[in-house]
Amino acid sequence: MNNFPLQDEIVKCVIDGIITAKNNFTFWTADELYLSYAPPRFLTIHVSQEIAKLKNAPEIFIDATTADILRCSLPSRDAFREFMKQRYLTQDVLCLTLDERFEHKSDNDSISRVIMSLKNGVRNVKEEYKYEIEKICKMLYRTKLEDSTLDYGIFAFYLDISSSARKKSEQRIKEIIESFDKIVNSFENLQSRLEGGKINIIPNIGEWAVCCYIIEPKFK
Repeated sequence: MNNFPLQDEIVKCVIDGIITAKNNFTFWTADELYLSYAPPRFLTIHVSQEIAKLKNAPEIFIDATTADILRCSLPSRDAFREFMKQRYLTQDVLCLTLDERFEHKSDNDSISRVIMSLKNGVRNVKEEYKYEIEKICKMLYRTKLEDSTLDYGIFAFYLDISSSARKKSEQRIKEIIESFDKIVNSFENLQSRLEGGKINIIPNIGEWAVCCYIIEPKFK
């Protein structure tokens, strides 16, 4: 079995993958700013490619279902239905799921470790983003660390605005993160932090930034 990548390695891959997506989209379209016009899964594919480059790359799943992730992370494989019922989780998908890489004996021995939601064109606080944060929190939350194999979740996003926008990127990111923090803080034993967020200014065109919001269990 390979050693699972460190969190810092994964986070760097997420940020680098979105920046590569931005650079590729600019090259293909000559549009210096609006990666938000890119097709669906554009970010997911680029982030996956970056993670796959790791020497100790995990198994990467695109659009894994909530049920499958829970089945591969809870102590009992058949506990996911009750888990979802108790936490009011509906069947949904996560953009990326990272599992431990090892030789499988069946299709029922996967071990999920990291869940991710990747969003393009994020500019304001929206219910759909808050829903994603709450979903990640519900999947990660537990009273004992050993009650799940999930190490952490990531909500990563690309933000772009034109130079004519009245509200600048710094304020937008601040408001978005504050709304996320309120949700995370409502769950016991969870903590969060922001990585990335550097604001890039293109004179007379606009601003863009890549943000990686990390949610993880905390235990004394």
